[in-house]
Amino acid sequence: MSAEFAGLRAVVTGGGSGIGLATARLLVERGAAVACLDLDPSGVPAPLHGIVCDVTDAEQVTRAVAEAARRLGGIDVLVNNAGTGAQGTVEANADDEWHRVFDVNVVGIVRVTREALPHLRASSHAAVVNTCSIAATAGLPNRALYSATKGAVQALTLAMAADHIAEGIRVNCVNPGTADTPWVRRLLAAADDPDAELAALRARQPIGRLVSAAEVAAAIAYLASPLAASTTGTVLAVDGGVHGLRLRPATTAAADRENPSLPVNRGKP
Repeated sequence: MSAEFAGLRAVVTGGGSGIGLATARLLVERGAAVACLDLDPSGVPAPLHGIVCDVTDAEQVTRAVAEAARRLGGIDVLVNNAGTGAQGTVEANADDEWHRVFDVNVVGIVRVTREALPHLRASSHAAVVNTCSIAATAGLPNRALYSATKGAVQALTLAMAADHIAEGIRVNCVNPGTADTPWVRRLLAAADDPDAELAALRARQPIGRLVSAAEVAAAIAYLASPLAASTTGTVLAVDGGVHGLRLRPATTAAADRENPSLPVNRGKP
């Protein structure tokens, strides 16, 4: 296993499960000391440092980041992964819910980064990676609120990259597709037919399955690594091809293989 993070200190928010925990574990495997900030860090295994943190509580964020820096001896890498979901069209959620989700997904990043910046400025390998979503770049049905927050995260990432490049702090974001995480599993469990819903979800993925948390973690590790020292202001999709590919239905693809001389455009003139 590569040790490019040897001697570096990383903070991962939402590090108690899913993508956050997978990222924290991978960073440790590659040599980093890691603190996981989470609402419930009780399941965070050693040698990770679990610290309670609600990213919507400014005072708690201040204490948690300070504690992480104390335990680790500083902060070189910040992974802003804490977030929450929302469903429905633009009229489905009341103002309070819009404010709540923006508070977690967008302002939460602001609070944590603001507290981490003094430590990052002292690092020679400073990097920030924000967990965004393909919802920032693709129009997904019944995701108006969630998409709005992730669009804001992507824009914030680029603005932060411009603001802090002169300080030697790189800022990037990763845009996962539908990942196989505890949160997604809970959504599926609430469906009328969870198995059918999962099958339909997989069928919509060009690679035929959900993205794994480990795959997203690997992308985050790349963006955070000193080996990616020239990578900043980058939006990295880890979505199994959802954003960039437009595949034909399986029946059409089979017909193409059987009749390769058929014209590509099957639409009416």
